[in-house]
Amino acid sequence: MTTQMKPIRSFLFVPGNKESMLDKAAGAKADALILDLEDSVPPAEKLAARALVARKIPELIAQGQRIWVRVNRTAHIYDLDDILAVVQPGVEGIYISKPWGPEDVHMASCMIAEAETRANLPLGSVGLIPLLETARSMQLCFEIAQIPRVVGIVGATAKNADVGRALKYVWTAEGRESEYMKSRVVMAARAAGKQPIGGIWQQIKDLEGLAKASAFDRQLGMSGELALHPMQVETINRTYTPTAEEVAFYQGMIDALEEAQKQGRASVMYDGEHIDIAHVKTARDVIALAQSFN
Repeated sequence: MTTQMKPIRSFLFVPGNKESMLDKAAGAKADALILDLEDSVPPAEKLAARALVARKIPELIAQGQRIWVRVNRTAHIYDLDDILAVVQPGVEGIYISKPWGPEDVHMASCMIAEAETRANLPLGSVGLIPLLETARSMQLCFEIAQIPRVVGIVGATAKNADVGRALKYVWTAEGRESEYMKSRVVMAARAAGKQPIGGIWQQIKDLEGLAKASAFDRQLGMSGELALHPMQVETINRTYTPTAEEVAFYQGMIDALEEAQKQGRASVMYDGEHIDIAHVKTARDVIALAQSFN
């Protein structure tokens, strides 16, 4: 089973029933697209959206897009017809909404495995990311993150949306009410070797608010976040990309320790701080992350 993926700063939702939006999505320069068959598609258009998304997937992949699809949930399971239609060569993974707990995520993983088999794809080649939108799934976030097919978990806190309703908190722009939940998601994901994903800032035109919220998510340890509109992508990408100044700082740290080691020392003062090999490991991680987005 695939359990890791190249870091993704921005996942952009694209309504699966709007061909014009699907055609324009590549221009947003998001790291990955989520072709949405769920909440952004009216019930009467679900079948047509499924067919449209299935048809557009090869075209988008040929354009170099990383493709994910959010599928619907039916009365008792996730929509198998959705999954069978969109599990195609090159599709990176499936998003699922509102799992009750690990049981639902295991079920979705088995359904994806069936779709992989029917499509003659290697088992485990399609990833899975659950949106933790029920209180029980948030409480059991580590158990969910440990499931082999899961490559990331989402701790998103859109205003007046599913998570707020589940936890009964009162949303604020500062986010103190959801900080504990987000930190749990980060810790669970990191402990399982998966990616923690944040968001969602639904005040589309408030890019200053988005910048503050995404910076706070990054500070907590998130690796990226969900975007609702193309105009949000640039802010999110910038937030989650180490700056040139950060890269220069950490490269200087590496150089300083290497010079100290040549003189037989295991630590050194750098920019007023005591550093040793542990700090340089962090420095190398930051530089590697920056290089991965070039």
